[in-house]
Amino acid sequence: MNYHPHSNVLYHSKFVIFSPFIIITTNIIVALVFGSLIGKWVFIPIILTEWCMFMFFVLKYGGTASVKQWLKNRNTNWGWIIITVILGLLPLPIFLKFNHLLNDWTVWLPWILIALINPWMEEFYWRGLLLNYTRSWNKLLSVLFSSTLFSANHLVFGIQSELFRGYEVALSTFVMGIVWSITYKKTNSLRWVILSHFLVDFLNLSAPSFLDLYKAGF
Repeated sequence: MNYHPHSNVLYHSKFVIFSPFIIITTNIIVALVFGSLIGKWVFIPIILTEWCMFMFFVLKYGGTASVKQWLKNRNTNWGWIIITVILGLLPLPIFLKFNHLLNDWTVWLPWILIALINPWMEEFYWRGLLLNYTRSWNKLLSVLFSSTLFSANHLVFGIQSELFRGYEVALSTFVMGIVWSITYKKTNSLRWVILSHFLVDFLNLSAPSFLDLYKAGF
């Protein structure tokens, strides 16, 4: 049997491009199955499951070499870096108003773990891997593809969490996806994007929001 390297690369490319649909579908199944058992706490198995999938695709189709490249300080585009950092600080009013909700370890422990781990997992996958594999596309289409599916994946949490059913989550995650994608393309680095994502997850009080401990719009 003849081996064709080009066809193998093409297969990998198609599989990576299709992978967001695999992840979203799997997350929906996890949300439905575990949601009937643990209700709003289903965010924990959803996140753990998707982290495993993110790392599988990143390490399998990107590899540690790609991860090292993403973390290098490549091009300094201060305009987009500043926009990205400001975006990360936008949830600050939520943190200031509702940080008292972190009064129990069952809430603050998943909150801090998500803030520390999730930005790396999501950015390596949604920005690093997907934008790399779609770099031959029209730039706008590549950014929209990654950002739209990034936003859609967050709506899965709405199966159990009322806060995640509103248009606010869909719109905000889509805008964040756009800004973070452009910043990655402009700087060729995920450093500032990961920092911004950390700020969002930290200030947005992820666990309390998944548990509907506060309402959208305050």
